[in-house]
Amino acid sequence: MLQSMRSAAKYIWIFLVIFFVGGFLLAETSGLLGRAQVTTTTAVATVNGEDIPVAAWYTATQQIEQQETQRTGRTITLEERDRMSSQAFEQLVRDALLRQEFKRRGISVTDEEITEAARYNPPPQLTGSPELQTNGQFDPEKYQRFLTSPVARQEGLLVQLEQYYRNMIPQQKLFEQVSSDAYVTDPQLWSSYKDLNDSAQVSFVGLDPARIADASVTVSNSEVSDYYDKHKKELEAPGRAEVSVLIIPRTVGPADSAAVRTRLLQLRDRILKGEKFEDVARAESQDSVSAADGGSLGRGPRGRFVPDFETAAFALKTGELSPPVLTQFGYHLMRVDERKGDTLAIRHILLKLQQSDATAAATDRKADSLARIAANAEDPKKFDDAARMLKIVPVKGQAVEGQPLTIKGQFVPSVSSWVFKGAEKGETSDLFDWDDAYVLARVDSVVPGGMPSLEQASKQIREVLMLRKKLDALMKPASEFARVAMGTGLENAASRGNVKVAQSAMFTRATGIPQLGRANEAVGAAFALPVGQISAPVKTDALVVVLRVDNRVMADSTKWAAQKSQQKAQVVNGLRQQKIRDFLSNLRETATVKDNRKKIELAQRKSTQ
Repeated sequence: MLQSMRSAAKYIWIFLVIFFVGGFLLAETSGLLGRAQVTTTTAVATVNGEDIPVAAWYTATQQIEQQETQRTGRTITLEERDRMSSQAFEQLVRDALLRQEFKRRGISVTDEEITEAARYNPPPQLTGSPELQTNGQFDPEKYQRFLTSPVARQEGLLVQLEQYYRNMIPQQKLFEQVSSDAYVTDPQLWSSYKDLNDSAQVSFVGLDPARIADASVTVSNSEVSDYYDKHKKELEAPGRAEVSVLIIPRTVGPADSAAVRTRLLQLRDRILKGEKFEDVARAESQDSVSAADGGSLGRGPRGRFVPDFETAAFALKTGELSPPVLTQFGYHLMRVDERKGDTLAIRHILLKLQQSDATAAATDRKADSLARIAANAEDPKKFDDAARMLKIVPVKGQAVEGQPLTIKGQFVPSVSSWVFKGAEKGETSDLFDWDDAYVLARVDSVVPGGMPSLEQASKQIREVLMLRKKLDALMKPASEFARVAMGTGLENAASRGNVKVAQSAMFTRATGIPQLGRANEAVGAAFALPVGQISAPVKTDALVVVLRVDNRVMADSTKWAAQKSQQKAQVVNGLRQQKIRDFLSNLRETATVKDNRKKIELAQRKSTQ
């Protein structure tokens, strides 16, 4: 079998060469590789001395982008592209680290292991394929027939499986080594069960530090400086920028919606006249994922779809074509292929709500004018000129590095990513084209991210230290309040002190007290004190609290014992997964990784100026 895998390798290598060269050419022609400074062999990273070529990074990023585009059927924003680029980079670094670890530990894989795994342990991508299922379940016999078919060889499946298992089996061996000692004792299981199932209810009085005047609290410069020196990592902040944005929305009006519906009725008529639903779906449906499979949405129970779609689907008879069904995704044409109780096998054709050709042309002309007047301008007045000439009202917002820009609750894609890739004050962006609108932005101010200076961080630090001192100052009056409450009752003491008593709902150690937080002194006191007893003052992050335990329900040891074996399996599995995560994290943290991404991006930016 392994020889058969290798005999099909030529198909895969042709694909890889085309994909690699295509990825490189895309990067080169789009300016991603700069000009003379960067080539295919330039290292985007060096991992413990092992270079990762920049072209491998671009190819991996492009693969992720293509998968996401196929899945969502929409344009990828710059923020999403940044995330995918980082995902590809980290995966390449992790792969290099794992290869090095396999070599260090002497971990390898034999041809026999690969053959066995390919025959009897197919990857999730194949077990989930509808073509290899019977009645919604993976069918091993279908898989075995497919594995030995000429189609599998011609499509290069066998060599793909070989490569998959040549990578996965050593990983499995390594992860087994690092996680095999995961163990949990019965007392630990009982303690964990109690954290989730012991419950309590409390009444409490919270003393707010706001009752103490700022003027009565002194924070010295030396205290600020000392905090700064000890908490530098916590004080690091993302970059921030004030931006002005011009938006040309792709507004879909009633006439546009009616045109989409009419188009779907035309497709329905073609099917009624004899064309196959599957063929029309492949050619016309704008749900790219299901379209590739003839519009199939698979087989499943209720609850898979949005209500309007599901109501219409379950009203159909087997083989019946639906009328146009409107959801937030657009208009759907459906056909139920099979129905068993509340389980349907269904296909659909989706036409998204979008502008008619005439409306879209008018929008595009306006966007072209905007780009011509102000796109990529260094003179900030160009932006204002465009707004005035095209009668677009600018909107302002604050972009935060690493986060998509939102203005008045509206998501504005790509702007934030563009700003923090080196845009300067007064500079105008390119015209961003996404599914709902055209967008052009101008940077009005930029504050770089990173570690702030002592002067920049001083105000924030003083606020933190002032709150801590106010909480400390409240401990004395809170102790007096607790003393009175222990003698006269919580409610009487609150009435005399002109403060309010609040009561929590039942809570566990794991959930914490909704009004007071989790994993703090208040939660600890709630489970330590006898029912009815009033506590000494305890601190939370924002209040000093005096509480009384009103109710407590302890976990049932009989119920715990009945589920202990299942709990143990879950906990041990969780511990193993945590050990693997910790191992990979430590592998990454202790590695010497030279990251050249910023240099490459700077070269790209310079090459396009």
